[in-house]
Amino acid sequence: MAERVAIVATGQTRHTAKRLDVNLRELITEAVTRALEDADLRIQDIDAVFLGNMEPFEGFMFPELWSVEGWGGYGKPAIKFNTGGTVGTTTTMAAYYYLAAGLYETVLAIGFEKQSEGHTQAAITTVGDPIWERTMMAGAVGNFAVMASTYVHESGVTPEQAAKVAVKARRNACNNEYAHLQMPNITVEEVMQSQMLAHPIRKLDMCPQSDGAVAMVLASEAKAKKLASRPAWIKAVATAHEQQYMGDSPKRLAIMRSQVTASQKVYKAAGIANPRKDLDVAEIYEVATYAEMAMYENLGFCERGQGGVLIDQGVTSMEGELPVNPSGGVLSANPIGATAMIRVAEAALQVMGKAGKRQVPNVHTALATGYGGNAWTDALILSSR
Repeated sequence: MAERVAIVATGQTRHTAKRLDVNLRELITEAVTRALEDADLRIQDIDAVFLGNMEPFEGFMFPELWSVEGWGGYGKPAIKFNTGGTVGTTTTMAAYYYLAAGLYETVLAIGFEKQSEGHTQAAITTVGDPIWERTMMAGAVGNFAVMASTYVHESGVTPEQAAKVAVKARRNACNNEYAHLQMPNITVEEVMQSQMLAHPIRKLDMCPQSDGAVAMVLASEAKAKKLASRPAWIKAVATAHEQQYMGDSPKRLAIMRSQVTASQKVYKAAGIANPRKDLDVAEIYEVATYAEMAMYENLGFCERGQGGVLIDQGVTSMEGELPVNPSGGVLSANPIGATAMIRVAEAALQVMGKAGKRQVPNVHTALATGYGGNAWTDALILSSR
């Protein structure tokens, strides 16, 4: 029988455009130290370390090797993951599987990125096929502009509705000491008047590039009950992939089939029949405002074409029926190697009742997702039970 597994502690750095005060090793140390202190553990108490990072975005290969002292890996089993936007959730899920299999009792999971020293947009752009795609990819902005255009066509969502998503995210971030973009006075009008990047995506519709790191301690059942008074139990995990040339089927970019599949799998495994009613909070990997509304539909929070209605009605606000991204989300902080793991850490904080000013009342069940390349999705359900 598989071991039950829980997240018992988390630690983050302050995410910002440039952390010039620390090198990569020191950046990682900040997150690891905070996670270990949260669990009242020493690095000697950790059985293995799992790391997530997009190394081309640092501008050099194997950044984890010269930063071993920063993550406490000397003499310990360690595994490195590199799966794009999902790398943080991939790393978390791998730690979950190793613990569930009984191979370890405590695992330290770490996500990190120092984009200010690398070439993120160049790395993303060159992923595209050199003949058919590369000239129009323009990095993440181009990808999500195509997605947003198809979503507008299919659903009729408006720039005003997208702007409301941006306002929600950046105002939520003001309650999160770690968030990059904290904008308490941002308005719908300001978002709609910001610089056009690639139609219909404007500057304030898009996530930032951030430096930052996050760490979590995961433990098997016996250990978890000793290390945390209210662990965040991992109730279900799932991953789904598809891959296509972007021009083959534009409608797929808004109807994210991997996200539909992964979410349906975890809902079934966790006994969730109505996500909007059964979930207390969701931390989702939204790179752009239009993407968040499309994800409401893909994740089953509403019917097709109703994502804009959900934001109009305030359903996903902090005070709404299903708060989405109380942390401010990816729209407010995006250190890519850490971004998806931040979603899990923030969901865990909500379940553990340790989210501070961004805490949603009475959270028992939370969804966290990772999303990458318009083609793959990870989903996790965390529970207080």
